[in-house]
This record gives sequence, structure tokens and C-alpha cells, in this order.
Amino acid sequence: MSDAWGWEYDPSPEHVIGGLDHLVFVAQIEEKADELVRAAAALYLDGTKYEGPSPRMKQEIIRGYGMFVYQVVPRHQRVYIRQVTLLA
Repeated sequence: MSDAWGWEYDPSPEHVIGGLDHLVFVAQIEEKADELVRAAAALYLDGTKYEGPSPRMKQEIIRGYGMFVYQVVPRHQRVYIRQVTLLA
């Protein structure tokens, strides 16, 4: 496990965004994930020592494109992107 905060697709990029060919949408998801990582790192200064419950899953809307579901897990120092939904 890394000693710094980061984000990743969970369980894998292939599972979460595999087959999604809308590169602008994916880029916006990843930009927002970077923002969420910075916020989590500021909120949980040493996530590895966090002893409370993990925050619930939340969603972010990317206007005009779709949304994604994510979860912050302080003990892992990770923001996990769990599901991506592209608007039809």
C-alpha cells in the first residue's frame, strides 16, 4: 500500500470504464477524482491511523456527461471509483 493518498478504479479500470470510448468524460472523472483525493488528504491527515467507520459511497455528477460513484477509504488512503454511468 502506498504511503500517499491516491485514487483508483475498483475493482479495475476494465470493470469500471472498460468499453467507454468517451475520452472527455473519462478525463473529467479523473480530474474530479484528483480533487477528491486532495480533499480527503486534507480531511484525514494520517489516514492510516484513522479508526472510525469508512465514509459511505457518494456520487459526483459531471454535467452534460453522466455521473460516477466513489468511496473514500481513509485507512487505505484511497478514493475508489466504483461505478461510472454515461448519459444516453
